[in-house]
Amino acid sequence: MHAQLAYSRRRYPVLVMLCLGFAMLAGCATQTLRQDLIRDPPSFAPPPAQSGMLAEISARITSENGEDSSGFRLLDSSFDGLYWRLALIDSAVSSLEIQTYLWYPDHSGRLILDRALQAANRGVKVRLIIDDLLTIGLDQVIYAIQQNPNVEVRLFNPWGKRNTLARAGQGLVELDRLNQRMHDKLLVADGRAAVVGGRNIGDHYFGLSKDFNFHDLDVLGFGQIALQANGMFDHFWNSDWVVSAKNLDQDYDPGSARQKLAEMQARVEQAPDLSAFPRERKDWSGELQDVAGKLHPGTSNLIYDETTATALNQKVAGQLFGMMGLAERELLITNAYIIPEQRGIDFLRDLTERGVDVRILTNSLASNDTPAVTKHYKKWRDDFIEAGVRLYEMRHDAAIQQGVVDVPPVHGGFMGLHTKSFVVDRRLCFIGSMNFDPRSINLNAEAGAFIDSPGLAADLAAVMLRDMAPENAWQVFLDEKGRLYWVDSDQRVNRQPVRKGSQRIMEQILGILPKKHY
Repeated sequence: MHAQLAYSRRRYPVLVMLCLGFAMLAGCATQTLRQDLIRDPPSFAPPPAQSGMLAEISARITSENGEDSSGFRLLDSSFDGLYWRLALIDSAVSSLEIQTYLWYPDHSGRLILDRALQAANRGVKVRLIIDDLLTIGLDQVIYAIQQNPNVEVRLFNPWGKRNTLARAGQGLVELDRLNQRMHDKLLVADGRAAVVGGRNIGDHYFGLSKDFNFHDLDVLGFGQIALQANGMFDHFWNSDWVVSAKNLDQDYDPGSARQKLAEMQARVEQAPDLSAFPRERKDWSGELQDVAGKLHPGTSNLIYDETTATALNQKVAGQLFGMMGLAERELLITNAYIIPEQRGIDFLRDLTERGVDVRILTNSLASNDTPAVTKHYKKWRDDFIEAGVRLYEMRHDAAIQQGVVDVPPVHGGFMGLHTKSFVVDRRLCFIGSMNFDPRSINLNAEAGAFIDSPGLAADLAAVMLRDMAPENAWQVFLDEKGRLYWVDSDQRVNRQPVRKGSQRIMEQILGILPKKHY
């Protein structure tokens, strides 16, 4: 059961934290944020860099395709997701912005942080926005990072109370506010290149966990997409919802901080699980020149849920359905967590009735890190199929686990789906952070890129169809009596597939939680 709770906290961690908070007490020097909050004046990204490889590639893209254009490449594999983040960080010459929901202090989390600090030490201005949800016990590290003159850290929707037990109590009192989280993921380098997608920063998202790993997706872009990403970052950076890490009321010991950061770097250098990646900054000129010749040109619109002084203005969901509604021939959807409600089913039925081929891939119970979502999703399986949708569910032992998901020498116990993307008529595509469930629509700040690029759309469609193939997914059918069955490359089964029987029990227990908190 403890393992299931560990998986579940990645999906709706506020509620899990409230449950765990009364059972454990994590030591932490900071008890509260400063009472007299320090509010820095608004600040913005500097102008895009005029030198460096990222500027050179961006200039080439816009000169060949127009100022509003970008060049894109899918980051389909876990390896590529981390590899190209390191490439952008190492290649930055003026500015670096990273915005994320979760940032785990594990191998990949330490590696990215170490490289970002190296960038700061060579004069790059580094800004970090981290959702404060699971920063328990990390206040001293965050405060120490903030002391670097070239680094600024801000926390989204912070807890006033800092240790686990105190947060649990505050969560019960302020659940409505604290349950609204920043689910966005973004990295921008020099205002010239960006990574946008669904990956958090942590081993599960980069194929480096021996427990389980997510199959996820990002897009790497050069050109206009980076300016749009800077605009999104600046919106959150100057929002009333973020607080400077200066407000972590720490007794700062410079010597201790230096020691902790040195220990972090040593752990990065010595970690055998990171052997596929460069441990130190390198010259990426060759790799960048190679990828520059393979980028797909296109235009983009980076959309995001905006903040007001007191609320999140959720508008991404409406724009997503508007874009999917443009489909005339085909709509391919890959989304990790789907609870469609009747209006979602009706929307899809309208598409299929006018001849659109709709295929959807989501998690099975076997691959799902959050059984409670399956509890609320499974009631809609037959509705999807009766609406004319071809429905697929990810296998926990999919063939793509080797070569796409896991990064050697690591082999995860199983794999799950974390991707959020769709393709319309092999031309328009979306890659972002938003699931199709009540939490994403009603509670989270979400983001993603709408991209008009036939080349990128063709690549994304190929990836999605590969993932729907029988060696990677079950297709779900209804028999002549209206009963569900599942077919993959090996077998047909008449009950939803699981890794182990305890998943069925956890699905029932966690399914008691209200849908809106997913």
